[in-house]
Amino acid sequence: MNTQPVHDSQARQARFEHGMEVLTRIDGEAGRRVVDSLADISPELGHQVAAWAFGEMYDRPALPPRDRQLVTLGMLTALGGCEPQLEVHVNAALNVGLTPDEIVEALLHSAVYCGMPKALNATFVAKKVLGERGLLPQPSDDRQG
Repeated sequence: MNTQPVHDSQARQARFEHGMEVLTRIDGEAGRRVVDSLADISPELGHQVAAWAFGEMYDRPALPPRDRQLVTLGMLTALGGCEPQLEVHVNAALNVGLTPDEIVEALLHSAVYCGMPKALNATFVAKKVLGERGLLPQPSDDRQG
């Protein structure tokens, strides 16, 4: 009797469960909602988001979670058209210790490489998330206008 499929199934489930733990730790309920929303259309994509993207890639030790989120914010801004994902990752950036000022500064910096329209779109997403969390930065006199 071949028991390989059972083992593969158990390993697959273990990878998914580990990925969901990492995803929940970083993205909170927003991440879980993304995976859940795929259940009726593409459960395999939901599985891969959890097991591969978070369980394997996000959990690698070479970059701390806050640095991974900075990279992610930059890439989603550069891609453009990723505002729903950017909203999840602005929340995730806050969850892993980035400050509102650091997020805003990273998005400002993205204007140099991504262009003003993409930086503006990303900043408006951040403004929405920060507003919802009561974290909008207060203007200071040392900011350039």
